[in-house]
Order: sequence, then structure tokens, then C-alpha cells
Amino acid sequence: MTTVEHDIVAQVYAAKEDSDAADQFIQQYLPFIRSETAKFVGAAPDHRYEDELSIAMLAFYEAILGYARTRGAFLPYAARAIKNRLIDYTRKEKRHQNVVSLHTPYGEEERTLEDTLPAQNGLMEEYDLRQASQQEIQEFGAQLAQFGLTFSQVADNSPKQARTLTACHRVLDYARQTPQLLDRFLETRRLPIKELSQGAGVDKKTLERHRAYLVAILLAFTNGYEIIRGHLCQMTAGKGGSA
Repeated sequence: MTTVEHDIVAQVYAAKEDSDAADQFIQQYLPFIRSETAKFVGAAPDHRYEDELSIAMLAFYEAILGYARTRGAFLPYAARAIKNRLIDYTRKEKRHQNVVSLHTPYGEEERTLEDTLPAQNGLMEEYDLRQASQQEIQEFGAQLAQFGLTFSQVADNSPKQARTLTACHRVLDYARQTPQLLDRFLETRRLPIKELSQGAGVDKKTLERHRAYLVAILLAFTNGYEIIRGHLCQMTAGKGGSA
């Protein structure tokens, strides 16, 4: 690695351990995040692409948590993480709208979503995983609808700062350790904000601001959505969370 790359890696490892360092690092590389978002949507990010930019910022933070020196330079790794998250988001949105088109081009390379799917190389496990992913996303979307939520609302409501994301994960950890609270959450379809705030030590206003996001991650962890849960675990890695 070059000296610059070593400096970046040092910042990444500092950001893993300290939320303030993470916030500063994300702000420092916000132009990079905007640039990667622009490459994907094929235009400069503006108010039309606020969801995509939010997803890209979350992906960058996930890349911080999931990075190891063995993965090579950080920025190319983060760029791939951003692209993959945006692809996932685009697929989910199109499925939710029942207007799925695998042939719609996007980005500067004019690639289609079909190009991003596993190659038809005869490996049944890849096909099975893709089918399972589609079914799980559809079921998860139906669960969200019972709470009056959509994928786009969850994406828009996702925490945009590392400190807030960490606070939300403390809420998740507490909820998972309190089965009776989760049972009431599923029965009433209401987020028990007061109990979660007191139990997790997180400000009530934070929970109210990110209600949609918290409902989504609690549903993923309580309904056995293994694929979605595996992805969410990447967000808790490095912060003491577990699957």
C-alpha cells in the first residue's frame, strides 16, 4: 500500500472503534460517496436521488465496519459495497412497485439489473439462493405493509450518522434480549418506544425519528429472514452485535 492508503486504513480502523471518528471520516469522504452514487444513477445526486445517497452513506459505513487489511485498498472496497447496496435497493424498489424490469439500463456503463444477477452457469445453489432472496424480500415487504411501511420509507428513514446507527443497534440488541417485548411488538404491531428507550438507554426522540427503520430490523430478526438478517449483521459487525 502507498502512504496515502496506509493513512486511510488507519482512519478506517479508528472509525471502527469510535463513532465520532466514523462521523468525521464519512464527512471527509462525502464527495467520494456522492461520486459513486452519481456513477450508479447516471446523474449528479440531487433531491431526486436522496434515497440513493442515503443508501450509499450507509453502505460506506458498513464498509468501514466490514473492512480488513486483507481486502486490499479501502476505497475500491467501499465503492463495491456502495454499488452492491444500490443494486439491492433498486431491485427491492422495483419488486415493491410490481414493475420489475431486468433490462432497464442504469449508470454510465448502461448495465442492466440482469447483468448483476449470477451467471446462468448451471450451479443450482446460485439459482436457489436467488429464488430464496426474491421470496424473502416479497414476504418481508408484506410484513412491512402490515405496519404501514414500504421499502422506500425504510430506506429514507435509515440513520445517516454513525452515532445514530449505533444507537439504533443498541435498541436492537436490547429488544432481542427481551422476548416478551418482541412478542408484544408483533401482536400489537406497535413499536414499544418507551420500553425500548429506557431499556437500551437511547433517547426517545431518536427512536421516534427512526421508527420505520427500527420496525424493519426488528421484523427481520424476529421472522427468520436469514438472507436479510445476514445482510443486517454486516451493519452490526464491529459494534458488538451478533447474528
